[in-house]
Amino acid sequence: MEITDLTPAERRVWQAFSVGRGVDFTDSGDGGAEAGASWGPERTVRASVIRALLIGGPVGDGEIAGLKLTGARITGRLDLGYGSIDHPVRLRSCHFEQVPHLYGAQIRALVLSDSVLPGLSAATLRVDGVLRITGCRVTGPVRLQGAKVTGAFFLDGAHLGSPAGASAPPPPTAAADGPAGEPVLQLNHAEIGTDVWAVGLVAHGQVRLDGATVGGRVNLEGAELRAAGGTALQAESLTVGTDLNALRLCAHGRVVLSGARIPRHLNLAHARLSRPDGEALSADSCVVGELWLRDTAPITGTVDLRRSQVEFLHALPDVWPERVRIDGLSYRTLAPHLPAEQRLPLLERETEGYLPHSYEQLTSAYRVAGDDAAARTVQLTKLRRHRGTLIWYARWWGHLQDAAVGYGFRPVRAAGWMLLLLLTGTTAFTLCAPRPLKRGEAPDFHPLVYTLDLLLPFVGFGQENAFTPRGAWQWLAYLLIVTGWILATTVLAGITRALSRQ
Repeated sequence: MEITDLTPAERRVWQAFSVGRGVDFTDSGDGGAEAGASWGPERTVRASVIRALLIGGPVGDGEIAGLKLTGARITGRLDLGYGSIDHPVRLRSCHFEQVPHLYGAQIRALVLSDSVLPGLSAATLRVDGVLRITGCRVTGPVRLQGAKVTGAFFLDGAHLGSPAGASAPPPPTAAADGPAGEPVLQLNHAEIGTDVWAVGLVAHGQVRLDGATVGGRVNLEGAELRAAGGTALQAESLTVGTDLNALRLCAHGRVVLSGARIPRHLNLAHARLSRPDGEALSADSCVVGELWLRDTAPITGTVDLRRSQVEFLHALPDVWPERVRIDGLSYRTLAPHLPAEQRLPLLERETEGYLPHSYEQLTSAYRVAGDDAAARTVQLTKLRRHRGTLIWYARWWGHLQDAAVGYGFRPVRAAGWMLLLLLTGTTAFTLCAPRPLKRGEAPDFHPLVYTLDLLLPFVGFGQENAFTPRGAWQWLAYLLIVTGWILATTVLAGITRALSRQ
């Protein structure tokens, strides 16, 4: 392109490029980049001019060239596909008429802050610095699949996609921008050297980070992701270096973190997760240092945490929905510390029904906290739920063990039964002493010792074999013998079970 072909606005940009000087077309009353379609030729720059500058523009001796343009209307398609750009590109508060094409390009730094774009096509982009779309308004998809950014990716305050029912007409070329329902942000399999900074992001459509690798943290604090009935955040197999901060996240749609690796914090404190017709949170097979659900609003929709490993889990009982899937979930510490009676209802919401692992895991957490009483309560509840899955005679035996000694977790109850039976037998045989089997050879009769002899199957005091009751009292003696055997058997079974749990 000859220099004589440039408009006055383009000539300013061309001359400033060689020395890295910025050109600012903004006007305090111009309405910002959203009004850029009405800007005149005094602040219009053709995309072809920008391309020519970046690929082969003049460089002043001893100067660092760079494109620094603010408040311009960029017409035509900015096509830098597969190009190698050795200069930083800063296009702030600009209005793009067509989708920039940066597929496979290599750029030192790319800043599009506060600009308005119909989309961004930049899959496999390479950026040797930061990529910044802070405060941008992007109506079409942002395609960054497989991108590699050595620095951080900033999209804080950006608005991606269009609200459902929006009537704003698309640009002429937007029809070819992608199929309906395409994710508004496609960062799948991307590599970000430091952070993904998306504080206050608003996305009308799916945000996809499947297989992405982030060296630092992903910060979605205060973000609003809207994909009602669909998936708001798709981050399967996401790997981050430190944290995923979703403090005060508002997600209308499914949040998928299956297989994610988050070594420190997955912070969903004060978040609102909602998908009434299906899964609201799918975080199965994750490895997380700490999962925070402190002061999170009650989740609307199913939660799936199967096979996930969490060192520290902070959640109040009322945060969980009516249906959960937690088989195989493991955690070491559970906070805040609450009575077992407040934690147990969650285990009854398992969609698969009774699953023993969930009870064993809760028992382990209470033992780590040193609360043995709560651990015993969980184990007793587990055995009672398991009893409902057994055949009738096994259920009968379970009821008997429960009533007698609480499956071995209520040993004091056995002493109570023994005392009641001992008092009953002693009183009865005091009122009507049994006759001796051999007169003159029988020892002196003692109602208390005789009753003990009947009750204790493994101990003999010589009274049972020396005397025999008469009439109805004989049936009482049989009852004491049978109940003594049953009580001894249940006590031994309970002790064995309790010892095996240790």
